Amino acid sequence: MNKYNVLSKIVECGVVAVIRADSKEEAIEISESCVKGGIKGIEVAFTIPEADLVLKELTSLFADNREVVLGAGTVLDASTARMAILAGAQFIVSPCFDGETAKLCNLYQVPYMPGCMTITEMKHALAHGVDIIKLFPSNVYDPKFIKTVKAPLPQVNIMPTGGVNLDNVAQWIKNGSVAVGVSGNLVAPAKTGDYEKITEYASKYIKKVKEAREALG
Repeated sequence: MNKYNVLSKIVECGVVAVIRADSKEEAIEISESCVKGGIKGIEVAFTIPEADLVLKELTSLFADNREVVLGAGTVLDASTARMAILAGAQFIVSPCFDGETAKLCNLYQVPYMPGCMTITEMKHALAHGVDIIKLFPSNVYDPKFIKTVKAPLPQVNIMPTGGVNLDNVAQWIKNGSVAVGVSGNLVAPAKTGDYEKITEYASKYIKKVKEAREALG
């Protein structure tokens, strides 16, 4: 049931913050700022130096906050996925689909969210037990693409990532996205040490997702 609980929390929040940083310390600061703003899904990119240590520290920091779910991103292979899971990752995200990673995540009942661009890729991922597909990079598509995909694949759950911003996030939700992955402008203020701005942006994303869902009824 833990896999279901993690997926439910991601969908309920509707926003996953993709954490990219130049250091372990910066990654932790960004993550804490996002959580303060209401984002409960934190994806630690494995391009960050000592990403496994970032996950371990965040697991400790949020041990008493059961609403927060921690994941690993930019996971390219099964060995990295296993390392991330041992470090505390509750979900695994990849820029592309990898069969061995899917098998490993299924074995340990950890949600696997691979990046896909075509219906063929999505069908292949679904057949391997994927529950949420990351549409990546989503900036090459119009949000209406979600509805187009769900015509032949109504069962697919899609989370666009790459190019999602405060101006278009509502349209992604209104067109059927179960959640969105956000990085870019959300984490950019870290470069100047303005972590309060990250918290402000995070709260704006949460508000826009909530309003978009309410508009859908």
